[in-house]
Amino acid sequence: MSDLSRRGRHLVESPPAAEYLREHFSRLAASHDPSRPDGYIPLCVAENTLVHDLLSPELGKAREIPPRVLGYDAMTGSLDFRERLAHFMGRSFLGRQVRPDQIAVLNGAGSVLELLFHVIADSGDGVLVPTPSYAGFWPDLETRDELRIVPVHSSASDGFRLSPTLLDRAVANAGCKVRALLFTSPDNPMGRVYTAGEVAAVVEWAANAGVHLVLDEVYALSVFGSLPFTSAARLVPALGQRLHVVWAFSKDFAASGLRAGVLVSENAAVLQAIDGLAYWACCSGHTQFVLGQMISDDAWVDRYVTTMRARLGEAYRRVTAALTDKGVPYLPSDAGFFLLLDLRQFLSAPTWEREAALWRRLLDLANVNLTPGSACHIGEPGFMRLCFAGVPTDTAVHAVERLADVLRG
Repeated sequence: MSDLSRRGRHLVESPPAAEYLREHFSRLAASHDPSRPDGYIPLCVAENTLVHDLLSPELGKAREIPPRVLGYDAMTGSLDFRERLAHFMGRSFLGRQVRPDQIAVLNGAGSVLELLFHVIADSGDGVLVPTPSYAGFWPDLETRDELRIVPVHSSASDGFRLSPTLLDRAVANAGCKVRALLFTSPDNPMGRVYTAGEVAAVVEWAANAGVHLVLDEVYALSVFGSLPFTSAARLVPALGQRLHVVWAFSKDFAASGLRAGVLVSENAAVLQAIDGLAYWACCSGHTQFVLGQMISDDAWVDRYVTTMRARLGEAYRRVTAALTDKGVPYLPSDAGFFLLLDLRQFLSAPTWEREAALWRRLLDLANVNLTPGSACHIGEPGFMRLCFAGVPTDTAVHAVERLADVLRG
């Protein structure tokens, strides 16, 4: 590695990808199927494969590709695509009208977050992230932006509830300047849908604290429980200069491979600064065209969302029924593709080392990959995320049976 820069050596020595993801990609070629009944089952990646049959025909309709998409266009998305996004997002979940010039499109939500935080925070600044958290926020913000994520730990004893007191305490103990709060709604990894009052309290806290509030709403439409999703954009008369909404096609439209993330912001300077970096994070013109055609069909979108939610709910019910039958505790979920398992009783000691050992044991003996709680930066060991929509539901139920055999063995 002598020919590498300091940055290059650091990436080799401390790769941003978590161990569970490296294991996932190394085992994919031997995945479970009828010819390989003992094959690998990934319950660690938040993808929804239950609706691919709905999406493929619709995406395939865009066969006549106009020549204009073959050339350069605005680096933060073509005007045509941003106009279609403004209509779709305002109608579907934002609950307010937004203008195309308040939208930026990049190659995935991860790129949106990285560029957004690059322009609103300096190296060494802190970003509050409530935990349990999506594991990817750490590499998104720390790898190249060189920011410091300040975890806001809640407790299992009170249902992992966030409060202004916890936020105030995290700021007081941060040891650095806190520039923003990154809040995920619906939540990942718990699949929690926050009430309008809970979202309003977060918006009020951030405004009073004078920090940017970045709302990760990538699961806005993937709600299968009884509580409706409320976007922060619906609750304020204007987004203002410090409230920004992030969304992507990766979750609600099960298209993580197409790499299309969206930022909504009223801060013209933020959008201008992001435009200066967008050349290195553009979304393909072809992808924009195909997705734009899809979301412009309001009737199809409504049918799709209804069916998608029904399938997620059915998968959730079947997987949780299997967990209950096998005596594996879990925290109920209302949205997303996942839930949290409570495996504390299966640890020989309440330590991170014992959690890692249990995760490894389940992976090696059951050949089932969960997201360990340490990757979600949970404040106490023993919880693991189970993603139930990334494989056929029969496969997910079979995976639960394998996990239970190892846990009870």
